[in-house]
Amino acid sequence: MAEAVQTTALLVEQFGVAQITTVRHAVSEGASAAGLSGSRLEDFVLAVNEIVTNAVRHAGGGGTLRLWAAGGVVVCEVTDHGTGIPPERLNGQALPPSHAISGRGLWLARHLVDDVTVTTGEAGTIVRLSSAVPD
Repeated sequence: MAEAVQTTALLVEQFGVAQITTVRHAVSEGASAAGLSGSRLEDFVLAVNEIVTNAVRHAGGGGTLRLWAAGGVVVCEVTDHGTGIPPERLNGQALPPSHAISGRGLWLARHLVDDVTVTTGEAGTIVRLSSAVPD
């Protein structure tokens, strides 16, 4: 029999350009309350901010953010209505040219948190980021 994992909802928020800063602060507070601290917290918040900003800039101007803790891991899921992530970028290997002034959000997020998954389809894109809480 599988052991039940305790899940704690920390934040559910719709966002647009005007809410980016507010959402970033709320994610910081929620992830901190769930046990992330120091550079792990800063990296997690920066990664989430990059994905939220991508949703605003490239996927219709906003989306929905859900933040929760489960089994010693803090998870953030950003959902938007965009379907424009090129297939070569989904695996996180592609990096824009060094002279590019944007386009590094997903690449950066993959280097800041423990796991990033991207699911995209006709209804939109879901980016899930997670980081383990240190013991």
